Amino acid sequence: MTTIIVIVHVIVCLALICIVLLQHGKGAGIGAAFGGSSQTVFGSTGAAPFLAKLTAAAAILFMLTSLGLTFLSHQKEASVMQGGARPPAAEKSVPQAPAPAAPAPAAPAAPHGAPPQK
Repeated sequence: MTTIIVIVHVIVCLALICIVLLQHGKGAGIGAAFGGSSQTVFGSTGAAPFLAKLTAAAAILFMLTSLGLTFLSHQKEASVMQGGARPPAAEKSVPQAPAPAAPAPAAPAAPHGAPPQK
């Protein structure tokens, strides 16, 4: 299921990029006033209404696939913060090194050259 949604998501993403690149900017109407070509391919009003509706539909589909992928990507286990178990890959058995032995307590030494105390 996730694979199908990812494929649809990528196709919609590429379509949305192409649709936006096909649209003219706000200043594109000035070029036609100085002898630019007419836009008779999409009708007398041009491609603006058709491409605007197509952009809106592609954007809605892109958001829906994004939300669907977000909901499907959640793990079915509870997180560690909610008291769930750790994932098995996180727990690795690492051999513990033996603890170093504590040094034996040393008797206080007499100063050098002093006679031993009785």
